[in-house]
Amino acid sequence: MNQWAGVILAAGEGVRMKSRTPKVLHTICGKPMVRYPVDLLRQLGIGRIIVVVSPGNGPAIRQLLGDSVEYATQPRVLGTGDAVSRALQVLDDGIEHVLVQNADVPLVRSESMRRLLECHISQGHQLTMLTVAGILTDDLGRVVRNEMGLVSDVVEAADWRGLKDVPAEVNVGTYCFQTRWLKDNLNQIGSSARGEKYLTSLVAMGSVHGDSIQGVAAGDPAEMLGVNNRVQLALVESVQRRRILEQLMLSGVTIQDPTSVYIDAGVTVGQDSLILPNTVLTGQTTIGEDCLIGPGTMIRDSSVGDRCRVTASMLEEAVMDSGVEIGPFSHLRPGAHLESGVHIGNFVEVKNSRLGPGAVSGHFSYLGDATIGARVNIGAGTITCNYDGKDKLTTVIGDGAFIGCDTMLVAPVTVGAGAVTGAGTVVTKDIPEGRLAVGVPARILDKTPGKS
Repeated sequence: MNQWAGVILAAGEGVRMKSRTPKVLHTICGKPMVRYPVDLLRQLGIGRIIVVVSPGNGPAIRQLLGDSVEYATQPRVLGTGDAVSRALQVLDDGIEHVLVQNADVPLVRSESMRRLLECHISQGHQLTMLTVAGILTDDLGRVVRNEMGLVSDVVEAADWRGLKDVPAEVNVGTYCFQTRWLKDNLNQIGSSARGEKYLTSLVAMGSVHGDSIQGVAAGDPAEMLGVNNRVQLALVESVQRRRILEQLMLSGVTIQDPTSVYIDAGVTVGQDSLILPNTVLTGQTTIGEDCLIGPGTMIRDSSVGDRCRVTASMLEEAVMDSGVEIGPFSHLRPGAHLESGVHIGNFVEVKNSRLGPGAVSGHFSYLGDATIGARVNIGAGTITCNYDGKDKLTTVIGDGAFIGCDTMLVAPVTVGAGAVTGAGTVVTKDIPEGRLAVGVPARILDKTPGKS
């Protein structure tokens, strides 16, 4: 594919979105729209990708995509033909074929693209375009074929004078060109009344001169869906969400009620995991194998190991190692890390804290900025008082410690391994290993817990 370059048309103003965010940066299943064609071209093995931007949206798109692509700027939005001509100025003479795709048509599949490229190369067409047949439409360009079955024209909806209530073959907005042919003909495109040059004008021009132009059917009619407003954005997202769920189910994940589950494009779920209703998995979340997630669970940018259970709870930028249970109604905030075998029950909040293997916090606790050792028992109502009004301070609890109900640990403070706090204790000073602390403020007793 080193003879190919990809051009993504992303300079449109997106006025109908009524948004301060550039249209192609609106997300679809957690992924910015413009990333769909970029990732697709990468899948096809196309190394050089030029994204055509406008002065208005260029800085934001460059910030998102960085140096992973090249850029061409269209100073004024004067149609797709003008946009492609800007991209060609970036290319050298070694590129024999150009694949052009609209950035606001994000549902095109790699299978359809591969058929398009194969047809273009094997049959030697000057222009090969992706189409969808059997569509009732009043806003898409209609494909016209000649008696030999080649594409002879694309008529925009506003210019169509034939019957409108019969199914038609429509243009998806994805094209393969022979580069030399494209360069030779782009300058011949006439301008519309508004001064715009349309790439589809090349179809009729080429047909008149006897050039070979063909259309290849997309595998799924949904591939033609574009985004011009937020209604269409929601429709495209619903299709993409269904695709994500189907792919997960076919890979061995059980999703009990797909209509109530929302999973972003960047999420991975392991085999034999069960996703229950009203669950939302977003960002770069990973779920291991044999997990039970939900119902009523939200997980964002988090890692969940194998054999975990998350019930009616929320995770944000958190880590659960294998065999961890949480919920219902608990919350892991950024920086929370639960090691293997940890049990978190109901109404527990963990923030920027690490709980060692086998630690337990069953009920109604807040654990913030803490390091908690293995096999520690956190009694109901325990709070790490980590904020003094100015700084966030740390609490350290050693292995095997037992923290009694309603204990308040006023940071910075350390509870030694095997130490015990009585119910209602307010700990303001360090507790040595194996000692018992009781009272308000805590008094450290001489006797070791459990010994006379």
